[in-house]
Amino acid sequence: MGLAAALIGAAGLTAVFLLPSDQELALWLAEEAQQQLGVKLSIESVHWALLPTPVLVVNGLRTQQAEPVSIQQLRAYPGTRMLLERKLAFEIVDIDTAVLPLQSVRAMEAALAIGVADGNTFVPLEHLTFRNLVWISYSGIALSFDGEVDFALHWRPQRAMLVRTGTTPAVTLALTREAQADRWQTRIQVGGGTAHGNLEMKAGENGTMHLSGQLAPREVEVASALESFNRRSPIAGKASGQTVLSAHGKSVDALMRSLHTQTRFVFNSATLLRFDLNQAISTGGKKHQGRTDLQSLTGRMDSQNGLEGTRITVTDMKAQTAKVTVTGKATVYHGHVEASGNLDLLGGAIGVPFSLSGPMDTPKVSVPPGFLAGAALGTAVLPGIGTVIGARIGGALDKIFHQGAKPDVPTKKSGIHH
Repeated sequence: MGLAAALIGAAGLTAVFLLPSDQELALWLAEEAQQQLGVKLSIESVHWALLPTPVLVVNGLRTQQAEPVSIQQLRAYPGTRMLLERKLAFEIVDIDTAVLPLQSVRAMEAALAIGVADGNTFVPLEHLTFRNLVWISYSGIALSFDGEVDFALHWRPQRAMLVRTGTTPAVTLALTREAQADRWQTRIQVGGGTAHGNLEMKAGENGTMHLSGQLAPREVEVASALESFNRRSPIAGKASGQTVLSAHGKSVDALMRSLHTQTRFVFNSATLLRFDLNQAISTGGKKHQGRTDLQSLTGRMDSQNGLEGTRITVTDMKAQTAKVTVTGKATVYHGHVEASGNLDLLGGAIGVPFSLSGPMDTPKVSVPPGFLAGAALGTAVLPGIGTVIGARIGGALDKIFHQGAKPDVPTKKSGIHH
């Protein structure tokens, strides 16, 4: 939006009333936009016409950056009434095919400085539409969107629709403003479920805006939802819960950089897609490839946006299987996970601390040696084999383990049975 505003702003009244040649206009627009954006850019061609309909057409825009921002075509339609008043206000801007790398967009500080509290007394842009707009995240993930926005005063969206293209089930976000208040109803479809709610924005000191909101995720299939954004989920299952979000800043970009969410989530049933809990226990973490069916999964997830991506922290986590209860916490950042917790076996008769660290797809699991006695720990949870240790594994077994001695295997005569 900032790039489009810089271009159409550069057209100015001079372009409206003097009508230079297309070649002159292309060079002039590139120079003027460069001053506003802070980066060099090139434009293949520009065409400006008043008849039959006033329109400015920009083709082949490309910034001179390591990862260029590019727009294949931008069409801007000025309002006839505003032209008669010798003011340039565009009723419609239409963008067809664009690539927006996050790092490159953030380098254009001048354009991004267009604030949410802009003091214009008229609407600088009434309607924005875009098709095949590809957003490239900090980590290089490319996502394509279609969308449209109706603007009111001060760049406030009156109505907006965003569609993540090429996904099944559909992923959509709809915003509807409540009258003229800085409050919007949100309707989100993702992962075959919904996350409806509301957003509110309040003015603070020195032009800082504060965004807050609540969402209510319902029956969202997590693996499908993450796959829609080209990410692999470690968990499959339908989740519901409650989300509270907040952000602050003087521009839309600053709001997005500071976005913080807190979600209480509940899975009635779920599956760990690339982790076999039973195998991890039985081998002391040496092997854990596979799947684990969970009877339930609950917890709290916090996400914090930043300059280099989003950090996700899960606390108060509790997962239940037929034989094991897992409690703990985890942090995920840049595809790396750090987790720790406790495995409660046999209704809490055996408590085993654990830690997990490494890439999301291939983490390493470790268990303190004092809680391992050959395969005895594994036999406490694997069905149909082994012998159950009848008491908590403690310091005595730790001593045995470090001495390299093999613990005696209890038999039926000891009073402990298979």
